Amino acid sequence: MNKVRKDWNDIKINDSWAIFKIMSEFVEGYDRMAKIGPCISIFGSARTHADNKYYQIGVELAEKLASAGYGVITGGGPGIMEAANKGAQQGGGKSVGLNIDLPFEQNYNPYIDQEHNLEFDYFFVRKVIFVKYAQAFVILPGGFGTLDELFEALTLIQTKKINQRPVVLVGKEYWGGLIEWIKKVMLDEEHNISAADMQMFSLVDTAEEAYNYIDDFYKFHELSPNF
Repeated sequence: MNKVRKDWNDIKINDSWAIFKIMSEFVEGYDRMAKIGPCISIFGSARTHADNKYYQIGVELAEKLASAGYGVITGGGPGIMEAANKGAQQGGGKSVGLNIDLPFEQNYNPYIDQEHNLEFDYFFVRKVIFVKYAQAFVILPGGFGTLDELFEALTLIQTKKINQRPVVLVGKEYWGGLIEWIKKVMLDEEHNISAADMQMFSLVDTAEEAYNYIDDFYKFHELSPNF
C-alpha cells in the first residue's frame, strides 16, 4: 500500500510540473500565431494520396484562399494537410503547420513555411491554436481526428464560446450520410439540436463552392480573433 501511495504522489508531482510545459506551448503558440494574421484551418486525413480527388481539391482551395490574402493552417502532416500547405505556397500566402507526433504523421510536410512550423506535445494546446486563429474551418474527408476537429468547432460556435465562423464540409458523397443522420436522428427524432444548428455549416463539392462560401461570409462580417 505504501508503494502505491508513493507512486501516486510521484504522479501528482509530475502532473504539477507539466503545467509549466503546457504554459510554454500556449505562450509560444500565441506569440507566433498572433504575428501571422487571419488564417483558414483546413482539416482532413493524413492518409490521402496525391492522386486522390480530395487532395487536388485541397490544393486548389488553399491556393484560392492564399491568393485572396488568407493564411492556411493545417496539422502539418501528409495527405490533405500537405495538399493545403502546398496550395497556400502556390498562392503566395502564409503556410502554417501545427505539428504533433502521431503514427501516420511522423514528419512535417515540405510545404510549410519554415518560420510558421510549430511543434506541439499536447493535443489540447494544438486544438486551441487551431481554433483561436481560424477565420473559417474547412473539413475535407478524414477519420476520427477530423471528426473531432469538426465537432469541436461546431460545439464552440453553438455555445457561443467563439464568434460565428464559416464551417465548410467538402465532399457530399463522403459527408452526406453523416449530415443526413444528424438531421434525421439528432434533430428530427431526438431533438438534441435545434433547426438553427443545421445552419452552422455548409456542405459543398468543389473548391470554388467552398471558397465562395467563405468569401461571401466576410463580405458581411469583420475578421476578428476568437476568445
